[in-house]
Amino acid sequence: MASGSGSSKNDFRRKWDKDEYETLAQKRLAEERDRERRDGKIAQPVKRDLLRHRDYKVDLESKLGKTIVITKTTPQAEMGGYYCNVCDCVVKDSINFLDHINGKKHQRNLGMSMRVERSSLDQVKKRFEVNKKKLEEKQKEYDFEERMKELREEEEKAKAYKKEKQKERKRRAEGDVDFEEDDEMAAVMGFSGFGSSKKSH
Repeated sequence: MASGSGSSKNDFRRKWDKDEYETLAQKRLAEERDRERRDGKIAQPVKRDLLRHRDYKVDLESKLGKTIVITKTTPQAEMGGYYCNVCDCVVKDSINFLDHINGKKHQRNLGMSMRVERSSLDQVKKRFEVNKKKLEEKQKEYDFEERMKELREEEEKAKAYKKEKQKERKRRAEGDVDFEEDDEMAAVMGFSGFGSSKKSH
């Protein structure tokens, strides 16, 4: 233990025998392991699955712009915010909810570790092929002639729209002239506006 007799008379510090404490600690650990083996409480290490990508869409917009009345008796799942049924917790905003469902605690509750499966060369090649096919499907291949035809149709539509606008302006202008002639004719014949409160001077 602590040696009381120091090497010098002026040294009052305790001296600890490190080897003795090391042997005591090893003995205590061995006794604990023996006790666990006798009781049958050997804790097996938990084997978790590798991290997988989500096969469902995260719903962040269903409650957007809606008002909810919350009382003391409202269940936690219907409270304001985003509810995680795996961890039984409510997160107040979408950014923190995404952080939560991508986080270590949530993945651990799902039974997954944060380790990702190492992809082989064949898997990577297959994924590239799938992505390439998707891109090819999305891109609409235009033939030069088809594109020129579409541009001509758009120009014709624009010209027709402009002509229609000009015709409409002419009709309005002719309508105004007709009204003025009618007013002059009515004044000559002695009619002063049909029931209007305007007074002509």
